[in-house]
Amino acid sequence: MINVANNIDLDNQTDIEFDFDLVNKITNDLTKKEVELIITNNATIQQINNEYRYKDEPTDVLSFPLEEMHNSPLGTIVISSDFVIQKAKEFGHTKDEEFALLYLHGILHLLGYDHELDDGQHREKEKEIIEKFNLPTSLIVRND
Repeated sequence: MINVANNIDLDNQTDIEFDFDLVNKITNDLTKKEVELIITNNATIQQINNEYRYKDEPTDVLSFPLEEMHNSPLGTIVISSDFVIQKAKEFGHTKDEEFALLYLHGILHLLGYDHELDDGQHREKEKEIIEKFNLPTSLIVRND
């Protein structure tokens, strides 16, 4: 695990590189807490998804918040590089933009936003950050 920035611990299990400066800016805009970021492939994220969510299928991003304690990390975000590449091609934007969108979606979950339960707060916050960083359409918007 390498420390990409003051508050992101990166475990890139793939050979794909992303714009971590953008991810760091998004993180710093939302929190001062540390985030563990794991980049993996579809096979590994499918195992994690099955183990923790009982869904035996790959997914794009998973978030695991930690209990709020003094100086504790915010939590862990796991992103599938396979999904990043596939969705970037599908939606016609760069893999850096797709990676940032998935990361943004994940960190908002760590901060307590939940689009499956809230009244649009997650979607609105995601939209606000997307506009601020000039990113393409969000995960929530394109899944509606």
